[in-house]
Amino acid sequence: MASAGIVIIGAGMCGGNAAVTLREEGYRERVVLIGDEHEVPYGRPPLSKTYFRGEEDLTSWMVKPSDWYEQNHVERVHARVQALDTQAREVVLEGSRERIAFDQVLMASGGRNLRLSIPGADLPGVLGLRTLADCNSIKEVAVPGMRAVVVGMGFIGSEVAASLRQLGVSVTAVLSGVGPLARVLGDDIGSVMAAINREKGVELLLDDRVVAFVGDGRVERVLTSRGATLECDFAVTGIGIEPAVEVARASGIPIDNGILVDDRCRTDIAGVFAAGDVANQRHPIFGRLRVEHYNNAERQGRAAARSMLGATDPYDDLLSFWSDQYEHALEYVGYALHWDQFVVRGSLEQRSFLGFYLADGTVLAVMGLNRGGEPDLDEDGELFAAKALVRNRVAVAPGVLADEAIDLRDLSH
Repeated sequence: MASAGIVIIGAGMCGGNAAVTLREEGYRERVVLIGDEHEVPYGRPPLSKTYFRGEEDLTSWMVKPSDWYEQNHVERVHARVQALDTQAREVVLEGSRERIAFDQVLMASGGRNLRLSIPGADLPGVLGLRTLADCNSIKEVAVPGMRAVVVGMGFIGSEVAASLRQLGVSVTAVLSGVGPLARVLGDDIGSVMAAINREKGVELLLDDRVVAFVGDGRVERVLTSRGATLECDFAVTGIGIEPAVEVARASGIPIDNGILVDDRCRTDIAGVFAAGDVANQRHPIFGRLRVEHYNNAERQGRAAARSMLGATDPYDDLLSFWSDQYEHALEYVGYALHWDQFVVRGSLEQRSFLGFYLADGTVLAVMGLNRGGEPDLDEDGELFAAKALVRNRVAVAPGVLADEAIDLRDLSH
């Protein structure tokens, strides 16, 4: 019987890299890439930064140029998936009811923006950022002199706020906690990022939340729980994403904060894999987790493709991400949701430091602000050396980590 090939559900960074890897690894059977965006697979980081500000297009962020897919016989299908029939080994497309057969399928369906369930959330001018179309909608109104309210100051909200200020837009941000990124990186970092944003002209409403958007046909004001009324021309919400698991759940694939997979991106249904934002993986180093960053989508998509072709190596990437805000560069490697010590090497006040996240004396993750050197590329950099501390679960005394006279490379064994 002829092979039905591999179907990839989701045509973002993860799905695109999986398709490319299948061909690079010599797979010659049918590959179908299904996605609901018209664009070829591309990286999303510039949507909140350089593309947003008009400094570059997306050419260098495409997984492959558009003609690569036809030349390499990867079928791109613009559609939403309605159902996954794991018994018949078929994907059912929404609307047309067309069925596409598969031998193996990769769920790379990503996530969707969380929406505020408050009055006025559907008013025109209340915008989110996830896709190229979303970004273009914000760019249309982000002109000098406009007033914006940014809701949430995680990575997307913080980067959008920075880009808006660089474009000359007045920005007020409403967020919980002591400052931007505090929920992810801790209060020390939140306070540093709060000071940076205030210096750049962002008004921060801390420990607050939005309770309503108000306007006559379009958002004009934002109301907060602490009684603030914020006049605005538009608002951008960035309160996180939820994994797109509906199709997987309906097909009987186990779900728990994403699609549950093992260390090789396999679900418990033979021939069904998941990767990227939607996958809750059993990671060999960090335990079970779901990661929503660019680097993971790219690398896990490739790892899943190799697993589909029979590779037995676990996906044990150390996980890393970066964020550029104004002139400040943040890098992070590892994974830490909870920690009992935060150790600084350098100076929070001068905004040049490494931060080590420890639990029971063991280094779980390391972040750097304005320390230079990408953790995956600069082999002479501090963050590259810090990776070994994370991978090897090294226990290091806080005073040693804080001492800049001690080379981190000497601590990794």
